[in-house]
Amino acid sequence: MSIDPAGLAAQLRLWGRELGFQKVGIAGVELPEDERRLHDWLAAGRHGEMHYMARHGARRARPREIVPGTLRVVCARMDYWPAAADAGSVLQDGTRGYVSRYAVGRDYHRVVRHRLARLADRLAEAAGAEGYRAFTDSAPVLEKALARDAGLGWIGKHTNLLDRHDGSWFFLGEIFTDLPLPVDAPVSAHCGTCTACIDVCPTRAIVAPYELDARRCISYLTIELDGPIPEEFRRAIANRIYGCDDCQLVCPWNRYAKVTTEPGFHPRHGLDAPRLVELFRWTERQFLDRMAGSAIRRIGYERWSRNVAIALGNAPRTPEVVAALERRREDSRAVVRSSVQWALAERGSG
Repeated sequence: MSIDPAGLAAQLRLWGRELGFQKVGIAGVELPEDERRLHDWLAAGRHGEMHYMARHGARRARPREIVPGTLRVVCARMDYWPAAADAGSVLQDGTRGYVSRYAVGRDYHRVVRHRLARLADRLAEAAGAEGYRAFTDSAPVLEKALARDAGLGWIGKHTNLLDRHDGSWFFLGEIFTDLPLPVDAPVSAHCGTCTACIDVCPTRAIVAPYELDARRCISYLTIELDGPIPEEFRRAIANRIYGCDDCQLVCPWNRYAKVTTEPGFHPRHGLDAPRLVELFRWTERQFLDRMAGSAIRRIGYERWSRNVAIALGNAPRTPEVVAALERRREDSRAVVRSSVQWALAERGSG
């Protein structure tokens, strides 16, 4: 089928808007400099226990090895900043737990993947394409590098993608295609001399501009890490029970962020400002039921309980907090039990 690549690219952007994406761009498939940085990052062990990062290795920077025949990557962006309790106020209230704002609503994988699949289907129908696949954090893809090359933003000093008009509160998705679509030009970077994200990081995980040591990152510690959280980071974690947004909350560009129009990303079950003692009373069945359809469910009840126990160890010492911890002093899960014992010791009740 004969196609007009430029016209099809313009049509893709229009379809993307109709499907709820705020921006769509097109990138090439060559990422040599990003591949070098990935190699150095892995060699330094900064991926921690995320062994899948090392397992896929350089493939992440080589789209053609993921989907043979790929010529272009269509990158799409969907905003998620929710209408929720004020993040700063929650972080300052030690009786409440802070959940990263991307996870207070429905699992973004489901929402974005569904829309992206529809966009891919439209592309295939219009062009008669057969060689295409859609991904939403579901394949070894350097999605931020591709989105940068597609003109969706620049990678900031905190290693997140930034847009000068919309900030950084958005999800990314990709369509690998064998169509020779015209590529977009990357945008210029605008971090300048600002170091707000580096200065605010509670665990000093941003070890240098554009360099993140995941082993120190609260998102890694509360989501990816199995087993006990190292004691050196527990007080810095404070009341963050799933992820961390500090580097984005202080970013000057996020003053332009808009509240998402996607209802699925707005808070469920009061996760934008939950009371820690109430969360710690949840049984495993309650956790599984209430976290159905949430990205949080994948960390499991044990890590969730571990995280809440650490937060209670950092909470104000009240009879209610101590009682909540005492009820699970002999928890059957070793990692939860040790976290509770640490928390009780911190509260002077060990």
